[in-house]
Amino acid sequence: MLDRKFIVENAAAVLENCRNRGVTVDVARLVELEAQRRVKLIESEDLNRQSNAKSKLIGQAKDSGERDSLKEAARLLREQKDAAQTEHDRLDREVHELQSAIPNMAHPDAPIGGDDQANLELRHGKHQPRKFDFKPLDHVELGEKHDLIDFEGGARTTGAGFYFLKNDAVLLELALQQFAVRMLVEEGFTPTITPDLARDSILEGIGFSPRGPETQIYSIEQTDLSLVGTAEITLGGLYSGHTFNAEELPLKLCGISHCYRTEAGAAGRASRGLYRVHQFTKIEMFAFSLPEQSEGILDKFCELEGRIFDALEIPYRVVDTATGDLGGPAYRKFDLEAWMPGRGDGGEYGEVTSTSNCTDYQSRRLNIRYKNKGEKGSHFVHTLNGTAIAISRGMIAVLENHQNADGTITVPEVLRPYVGKDKIG
Repeated sequence: MLDRKFIVENAAAVLENCRNRGVTVDVARLVELEAQRRVKLIESEDLNRQSNAKSKLIGQAKDSGERDSLKEAARLLREQKDAAQTEHDRLDREVHELQSAIPNMAHPDAPIGGDDQANLELRHGKHQPRKFDFKPLDHVELGEKHDLIDFEGGARTTGAGFYFLKNDAVLLELALQQFAVRMLVEEGFTPTITPDLARDSILEGIGFSPRGPETQIYSIEQTDLSLVGTAEITLGGLYSGHTFNAEELPLKLCGISHCYRTEAGAAGRASRGLYRVHQFTKIEMFAFSLPEQSEGILDKFCELEGRIFDALEIPYRVVDTATGDLGGPAYRKFDLEAWMPGRGDGGEYGEVTSTSNCTDYQSRRLNIRYKNKGEKGSHFVHTLNGTAIAISRGMIAVLENHQNADGTITVPEVLRPYVGKDKIG
């Protein structure tokens, strides 16, 4: 969350940022309540001092009458102090609720706009979209042709939006995981396999709403646990409440996890098949950094995402995400959109990865800090996340871009050691 003092001192800028992001928060009300809270804090502290002073005089009383009078005065002051403290705590909770709803400030260069239509295209990858001399199939048709994906079986056992991967699709999924993880380990990431569940307090700290009508999260009834929609949640929560030494940073983690999303309201041809499902596997990058390191790490994460899809020989573009599509925690976000020949009428770009610099927005919620050697006190770290590869969407891009006229699918060269063959089908 944003620092409360920063919000009060920069209320106009915070309100403008909320408008740019399409978020409605009563910033003026927060400023008003915070002023009332400070008054009550001073009042409570003053009454506490007066009560303590009266209590000290009791032992010096000349007679029982004076002693009883001092006791009564101290009691009344304590009652007034308790009432002021109760009102302070109520105001503090109300301010905190408003504060938690305010999104991070956006980078000055982030495009201003309400949704992804305002995203700014930055660059393209090494490969251009293929000009097929035959009508390409989409991944659903390719999956049916080669018995790779069973959506009907997934619907029977679990429900719509779930699926079974079969035969060479299983080898392809594992190959994509192995390839991405090995690249990240070579880049100094610590590999982890994270839990698929996290406490609701951790989800809230990362910036997700685990309960309520608008949530995209699957929650476990009668517990404080929810299924994670990304390993960003568990990797960020791993160091909740921790204070790093500055020389330990940046710490780069790679998380392998299943991801669960309700995807409420998603529909249409663009979302068909594996593109928008309720469960998938994802390789996530996450970093804890010093503030001065975070912008460089964001660029590095974006570069790594591009290297992965260049190596897979997938055409893509990178876009600077507009303010209305950033999400609450992100200060700046880059999306990588892969070319998918089977998407839309003649092919379209579809988002396959994103990477975000969340500055100290998440670390304030999760109380993750660092301290400089020889200095008193501590500071909040910056957190960054980036999708190395969401396997389901990565698989769409591989299947559709590498299909051949005879219906076979050429396995990208970097995946062949893991798949064990040059072609599927």
